[in-house]
Amino acid sequence: MRKGGRSITTVGMYLRTLRTLFNDAIAAGDVSAELYPFGKRKYQIPSGVNVKKALSMAEIAKIFSYTPTSESEARCRDLWIFSYLCNGINVKDIARLQYRQIDKDTVTFTRAKTEHSNRHQSRAIVAILSPQALEIITKWGNKPSKSDSYVFPILRSGLTAEQEQANIKQAIKNINTYMARIAEAVGIEKKVTTYTARHSFSTVLKRAGVSTSFISESLGHADEKTTQNYLDSFETDAKRQVISKLTAFEELALET
Repeated sequence: MRKGGRSITTVGMYLRTLRTLFNDAIAAGDVSAELYPFGKRKYQIPSGVNVKKALSMAEIAKIFSYTPTSESEARCRDLWIFSYLCNGINVKDIARLQYRQIDKDTVTFTRAKTEHSNRHQSRAIVAILSPQALEIITKWGNKPSKSDSYVFPILRSGLTAEQEQANIKQAIKNINTYMARIAEAVGIEKKVTTYTARHSFSTVLKRAGVSTSFISESLGHADEKTTQNYLDSFETDAKRQVISKLTAFEELALET
């Protein structure tokens, strides 16, 4: 794949899918464990360099305070905010949320990315529904007529798997399109997408002093190493303040 021009990130993505298929086949008894090509002293799946995508608190505040110019823009902005507030939940999982998963001010879900895995990485995630998140559900959500009703009108019962995928893909495209416009309007130079909400959720918690283990659990990661790849570096100003402490003795000298 590398000779064909595929990036390391793309190769890793394909091989992780292949690894999951191997694990499922071995668990089902269809393939011998001796044929497993991954693991210690075997092939190591490459990891791409993580490009930081998190926003600063000041940039997030601009998105929250922005006044949308249309209903579509308002809905997409609010769905981005909902993702940010609810553990960085991705759009596919937002689309699949049902009212039976909500209990007062919490929502419990399993990431669609991991729910079919036979390993421990598939775990239930509990997100707190803040007043802002509940307001977004009230404003843009379906009326909770039944417990299995979808929270948001992205999916509906009776759709085929292909139709569900198309609806989710369109929702992601719409959110990314409007968030790009909003970012430009408020002066954010970074690329703002649905992924940015997830990265920003984890990074803001890191900057607030929250433990990596808590962030890892909130994101539904199997281990803290994965979480570490999500965590952005501190802002340059914060770094300057830290480095300035290395010569704090100069200030002491001036005082004496």
